Amino acid sequence: MNHGRPTEDIHNIKLYAYHLRQCDPKKCTALKLARFGVVKLFFKTRSFPSHAIVLDPLSERAFSPADKAIAEEHGIVAIDCSWINVDDVFQLRIKGEPRCLPYLIAGNPVNYGQVGKLSTAEALAAALYIIGYEEQANRVLSLWKWGPTFLKTNIEALNAYRKAKDSSEVVSIQRDFM
Repeated sequence: MNHGRPTEDIHNIKLYAYHLRQCDPKKCTALKLARFGVVKLFFKTRSFPSHAIVLDPLSERAFSPADKAIAEEHGIVAIDCSWINVDDVFQLRIKGEPRCLPYLIAGNPVNYGQVGKLSTAEALAAALYIIGYEEQANRVLSLWKWGPTFLKTNIEALNAYRKAKDSSEVVSIQRDFM
C-alpha cells in the first residue's frame, strides 16, 4: 500500500559546472551550487561526461525540448567563466553536445537586464525549465533572493521555448522576444 505517495522516484537531471576560476568566488553561482550539492564541479574538460549537453553561447544549435533525452541520460554542463573571456573559452572545443540557450534576460545583480549574460545558475535553470524540469529549475534558483526574478522576467519566453519541438522552432520563437 503506498498511501497516496508517488510510486516512482523523483528524477533529477545531473548538473555539472566546468569552473575556470575567472570570477569572484563570493559571487560565483557555480561554487555556491557545488557547496549545496546541486552541481558537480570540474576543473578539467576531460573529467566530465563526454555526451552531456554543454551550454555554449557560441553554438549554432539552440537548446530545445528535443535535447531532453540526452540531458536525462548524460546531464547538462555549464561553463563557469567570466563573460569578458567568453570568446576565448568557447574556442577550447569542449567535448559534449554544444547548445546555446535562446534569448533570455539576466536576473542576477551583476548582469541584471542584459540579454544572454546569464549566470551559471540561470543557464542551468533555463535549460531545466525548457525540458520540463520546472521544480529542479526552481530549486537551482532558490539559493539566491534574485532567483525568482530570473524566472519571472523570462516566464513567457521559457514557456514558449518548452513548447517547441526542436532547435529550429526555438530559434523561430525567440525572434518574437527579441
